[in-house]
Amino acid sequence: MRLFAAGRHVQATSDMTSPTATFPVPHSPAASRIADLPDSAARLLGRLLAAVGAVAIFLPLVLTLYLSVFDETLISFPPRGYTLAWYGRILDEFGAAIWTSLQVAAITVVLALCIGVPAGIGLSRYRFPGREVLSTLLLAPLTVPGVALGLGLYVFAVWVEMGTGLALSGSFGFLVSAHVLITLPWVVRLCLAGLVNHDRATEEAAANLGASPLRVIWRVTLPAMRSGIAAAALFAFIVSFENLDMTIFLVSPGMNTLSNATLQYLAYHIDPLVAAVAVVQMLVISAVLILLDRLVRLGQVMR
Repeated sequence: MRLFAAGRHVQATSDMTSPTATFPVPHSPAASRIADLPDSAARLLGRLLAAVGAVAIFLPLVLTLYLSVFDETLISFPPRGYTLAWYGRILDEFGAAIWTSLQVAAITVVLALCIGVPAGIGLSRYRFPGREVLSTLLLAPLTVPGVALGLGLYVFAVWVEMGTGLALSGSFGFLVSAHVLITLPWVVRLCLAGLVNHDRATEEAAANLGASPLRVIWRVTLPAMRSGIAAAALFAFIVSFENLDMTIFLVSPGMNTLSNATLQYLAYHIDPLVAAVAVVQMLVISAVLILLDRLVRLGQVMR
């Protein structure tokens, strides 16, 4: 009897550990109800959810476009007429702030790429002590709220200024450094994504043919990362250009970014000018996205 019981135990154990063994997978009640629906009803529900999501995304954009052409100095509905004059006032009101934001974003992109691309290659291709710690540190700024990060950087700048006399708070260089800090995680992750589908056999073949490690990176690895690098540059530029919650602590009276300038403008004006600025930003970003997708196929990185 013991042998028979042991045999049954061994058979049950082998059945549980065999590759073909199946185990019940728990499902949520909502998923079970959706699975029980007929195919036509499931398709109808999917289309309805997609339509609701599209309305939630595009309705604010359409309303912003609509507000930007109101012929009113104080937003009221219905408007007395429509005009494009607000678009002509953008450069007069925010020209200096736009130029500052463009400078900060452009320099931030260059510095973030110079740091993030080698970091992405190193994290993807090499195993070394402290790799996980380094990866966590590079992603850490994403876990900190922007207001807390901006306040902490401002306190740090004041502390350094009091201790050394070095003017950091309100300086252009410190603002750029802070923007590099918040854009670096995007650059690293998108560069890693650009290397996910790349076969290392081409790099090994180039090395076997006598190419140096730097030449392999320059001629093989970087071209394979082209889509990821373009996406990283785009995301870094957008994050830097539109950042407000951190930047508000780091600007000075003689230096203002577009996001901060629009916030200050809204404190005293309630007119369609800010809506016009938002529409122009959406159109420019959309055009850049379409252009980059045609050139380097950003969709391959976003999958």
